[in-house]
Amino acid sequence: MSDEMQHFSMGIWLLALAFVVSVVGSIVGLACTRHSMNATTRRSRMRWLFMSALSIGGVAIWLMHFIAMLGFSVPGSLIRYSLMWTVVSALISVTAVFIGLVMIGTEFRLFRLLAGGLVMGVAVNVMHYTGMRALRFQGEIRYDAYLVALSLVIAVVAGTVALWFTTIVESTVLRLFAGVIMGVAVVSMHYTGMAAVDVVHDPSATTPEGLEVFSFLFPVFVLGLLTLAVPIVAVLTAPNQMAAQMDSVADDLALEAREFAVRD
Repeated sequence: MSDEMQHFSMGIWLLALAFVVSVVGSIVGLACTRHSMNATTRRSRMRWLFMSALSIGGVAIWLMHFIAMLGFSVPGSLIRYSLMWTVVSALISVTAVFIGLVMIGTEFRLFRLLAGGLVMGVAVNVMHYTGMRALRFQGEIRYDAYLVALSLVIAVVAGTVALWFTTIVESTVLRLFAGVIMGVAVVSMHYTGMAAVDVVHDPSATTPEGLEVFSFLFPVFVLGLLTLAVPIVAVLTAPNQMAAQMDSVADDLALEAREFAVRD
């Protein structure tokens, strides 16, 4: 028998905050992914992809999940979180996103794109349910298998579309739109996954032990914003590819002019 639970116990504003955080993390991460495709060295490419994985996996997915979970409550029971599973969920999210981004390569290949989208979509889901594994309360959680499957489909399809926009489209506006798609995918997957949840409250169970969500989320939220500052600055200060090419051509012409003058 299912018992009562609430997903917006602190108000609907949490949904808006979670969405904004996810979109911002996605936009910054996908911008870093785009820059990685223009990198001239492997080391530079890996650095861009790592910043992208932190932005998408660490902020857009992981941080968004726990912001949304601020509103989750089971009346009559304390809510606590396991530190170990919380950390594991973050590591899974960042690592899996990094692997998915590496898989798409530097040039468009449909198979690579589909494989990268699949890995990133699965990463979103695995992070969500690993994060739910960290949840502690007086009772247990059961899942609706159909809604769990739907949440996976949403994450994979939307994640693949967002990567497609990033790798193919040259328009900055459309790439921003890709970040919005990614944010919508993450938030939709989260609440679809939460719709799959049924709780069975057992008042006789022992009081749960672990962290209160506020005790770790506030410092993590601040750390997440500081973490985003690094890739944002990198994206804003990275040289424009066209400008770099024009500078290179100008340098070549100047060199040829000097050589011609010396011969004369």
